Amino acid sequence: MSNPRVDAVLIEWGDRLFYPGNRIVKAYTPRLSFGGGRARHIRSRIEAVVRRAPQVMVKVTGGGRGMKAIAAHFRYISRGGRLEVEDDRGTVERGMDALHDIERQWKYGGGYIDNVGHRREALNIMLSMPRGIDPQAVLFAAREFAKIEFPDHRYVMVLHDDQAHPHVHLTVKAESMRGERLNPRKADLHRWRETFAERLRDRGVDAEATRQVTRQPYRKAARLWQIKARDEGRLPQDKQPGQGGTTAQPEREEALAAWKKIASALASSNRREDQVLAMAIVEFLREGPTRRKAKLPEHELERATKGRERERVLERTRTVERDRGGPEIGR
Repeated sequence: MSNPRVDAVLIEWGDRLFYPGNRIVKAYTPRLSFGGGRARHIRSRIEAVVRRAPQVMVKVTGGGRGMKAIAAHFRYISRGGRLEVEDDRGTVERGMDALHDIERQWKYGGGYIDNVGHRREALNIMLSMPRGIDPQAVLFAAREFAKIEFPDHRYVMVLHDDQAHPHVHLTVKAESMRGERLNPRKADLHRWRETFAERLRDRGVDAEATRQVTRQPYRKAARLWQIKARDEGRLPQDKQPGQGGTTAQPEREEALAAWKKIASALASSNRREDQVLAMAIVEFLREGPTRRKAKLPEHELERATKGRERERVLERTRTVERDRGGPEIGR
């Protein structure tokens, strides 16, 4: 049985970690849709972050300022009409004739788009996942994402599955059928990532959309060519993680404070799963650059839980060794 006090802390500080205050929320977003299960939802988000679940990428790559530029982008993402193009009606076509038909619809349907204009008439978005993810799951999630976020806009999408990272190119007409124009802000981009990740999880794909300050990014190991080039003085020194000014420092400190509050609450829980999760958070903070920058001291929750958890792990190991033979343990 969950502890109401622990759940209250998870909801309060979990909202600060995963749903920042400047986020524009809608009725279908996770923050408003979980009701009594919000604490359970926050736990699942924490577990995904500490195990470093794959992060979704939703990136605005540009936009055409006239029909000539938009048509060129259609040809680019469809590889000259060789790839299937899906529109907002769910119609899937390929070929140059289909592209020309879409161009005429965009040019004359709704707000007229001149061949060359002075304002952006389309928004080019790329939705991507790391290698190894099923491309069809990415396409499904992108399709559902577009239906939710752009219900009154014309759009086309194309799946690229021949590269290491499966991704979908989505082009959205800037002016909606009601005459409203897209003008996405930082909070909208974060909501878009959340929506895309939710749709991927609907397909059973492990995906997260947490902010960089929340997930405590660690430095990737240098590749061999980078090591050699650096040793020979041909590669400039890399910036340290978290370096680059003080703009994001308040957000980093807020995220670190939220992690510490959550870890303390979980460590005080009478549920073994919560205590294990508290230890996972401690190890997660050890690996992140935010901890090194802030010099997080040895916390009392670590001292309180380390001994108990070590005893449980040893006891489980002894039980396994008594019940199963050596060859089976490694499976």
